[in-house]
Amino acid sequence: MVAQEVVGAPARAEIVAALSHDHGCHPYSKWRGAHWRLASLAELAPPGHPAALAAAEATLGWLASPRRLRSFASLEGRVRRCASQDGLAVYSCCRIGLAGDERIRTLAESLVATQWPDGGWNCDRRPEASHSSFHESWAPIMGLAEYARAGGDGGAREAADRGAEFLLRHRVYRSDRTGEPANPALLRLRYPPYWHYDLLAGLVTLERSVGLGDARTADALDVLEAKRRADGTWRTEGRWWKRPGSKGSGVEAVDWGEAADELLTERAVRVLRAAGRLS
Repeated sequence: MVAQEVVGAPARAEIVAALSHDHGCHPYSKWRGAHWRLASLAELAPPGHPAALAAAEATLGWLASPRRLRSFASLEGRVRRCASQDGLAVYSCCRIGLAGDERIRTLAESLVATQWPDGGWNCDRRPEASHSSFHESWAPIMGLAEYARAGGDGGAREAADRGAEFLLRHRVYRSDRTGEPANPALLRLRYPPYWHYDLLAGLVTLERSVGLGDARTADALDVLEAKRRADGTWRTEGRWWKRPGSKGSGVEAVDWGEAADELLTERAVRVLRAAGRLS
């Protein structure tokens, strides 16, 4: 059985409406800040949606600040930065129609210039850290690939390809030293992923950058297929967010509820179809 691929229109409209509310907090505030609402709106709302554009403006005002872009530490020849922030913003802004914004070009060029030799990015400030992070690399790969598709320069395309090779070299979720899963948490699927990496986030990144034709995606695709339920759907395996009104950090602007499972299923189905594993 093939899963349904749609979150009902009323449910989607309610989610978009909740994500459209400005909570007056820092753009990176988890998870009601403009940066995170933009990431979800870019997936669910049409290009040019007013709330997405407003969230993008707040996000770019923070990320593209010259002062911030001069603040990254460089140790042992590697720039240490939270590149997932910039990468996710570049991707989201391109999706909603802002690829031509000068600030997007600035962020894309900064990502290209600070890519690590192994193809990824990392914020680890320990001098001995020399291996890129899955968490910091997947969003820049998607962002640079989307920017290149929208007319960005060849440097973005080349950097996205090098980043994709980093994921492929790890067979999406495995350690390149031991061959075992790099972390058991990478096998657990969640929605939204925010900045967190898992094997589905990796497969989505490859699907949206270089495609899924490389044989090194097979292991991750096998795991994803094995997680499909008898009714053809997938279920989230934990969550990073708390319901609106909860106390503490990680409080969402929207209660994803069952929509999280449905949207996760949409992603899984799209990936498996792109890989030729579903008709």
